[in-house]
Amino acid sequence: MSGLRVIASGLMTTVQDLGRPGYQRLGVPPSGALDPVALRAANLLVGNPATTAVLEMARAGATLAVEADSVRVALAGASAEIETAGDNRPRLDPLQSARLLRGQRLRIVLCGGAVAYLAVEGGFALPEVMGSLSTLTRAALGGFAGRALRAGDLLPLGHRAAAEREELALSLLPLLRPPPPGQAAKIRIVLGPQDDHFSAAGLQTLLDATYRITQASDRMGMRLAGPALEHAQGYDIVSDGIATGAIQIPGDGLPIVLLADRQTTGGYPKIATVISADIPALGRLSPGAEVAFAAVTVAAAEAAARRLSRDIAAMRDHLVARTTPVLDAARLMGENLVSGMVDAREGGEN
Repeated sequence: MSGLRVIASGLMTTVQDLGRPGYQRLGVPPSGALDPVALRAANLLVGNPATTAVLEMARAGATLAVEADSVRVALAGASAEIETAGDNRPRLDPLQSARLLRGQRLRIVLCGGAVAYLAVEGGFALPEVMGSLSTLTRAALGGFAGRALRAGDLLPLGHRAAAEREELALSLLPLLRPPPPGQAAKIRIVLGPQDDHFSAAGLQTLLDATYRITQASDRMGMRLAGPALEHAQGYDIVSDGIATGAIQIPGDGLPIVLLADRQTTGGYPKIATVISADIPALGRLSPGAEVAFAAVTVAAAEAAARRLSRDIAAMRDHLVARTTPVLDAARLMGENLVSGMVDAREGGEN
């Protein structure tokens, strides 16, 4: 079987795609990539459809070995150091594709940002669950055996070998950039649906304060540390549906931003919801990063969503041929590089 062998799995490496919407009525959250823009960029570089599943590495990268004739890979998302091992060691950078050969190892070290995405040409030969390969670990559903990867796993590949073509690179576009170090990320929100459950002072605190992402955050929710928000009507409500980006305020008054693997209903009041256009930027933030919220109208949120959609579509226009030279030993040995030979001892003086 052609595949990628997991040598070291990192902290939380899972198979993710753009999710499985449409099943919340059954209690199944959509899951999918925390940063769907980076997922799309990685797939674009290796020639996959945007919906192809990739590896999402959270907080720490993985080490993988190639057990296929060849494989084309690309990394997008967090800043990372990428090391290769083997006889042929191409230089690998984020937002560039590269062709690796059997026996090579790929080690990814995240050094900025919460998540990075490794796409492989042809994707993974894994069974879909409810139309998606996304992993929901709490339900042991999807992905590779419904769990995060472990050392020793062999991820089956959709292609036995990478196609013969030039490698590609993608500019670090604004929609892929994390916030500058030391600056709070500006995240836009629409107030509600239960903003009336908070005092005027509580609402103002949400808009004035800066919050820090805590280590207790995960794919289900982003827990924030900072000023507590004052409830006006208690903190228990009749459970209702939850959207991605909903900001739930439990009894301690500290916000929890609900993410891809969130519960589908909840009984704490939701003071606001992060607009869909800012979900990718939110998802790439690491624990310790700071966020500040700004309220916008529904019309502004819809306009931002349309702009993001246009920007994603335009990523293809920023693809260029990769200029970093790569020595591909397999291709080199397959070429006839010598047209003739001359023995220095013939036709000349000793």
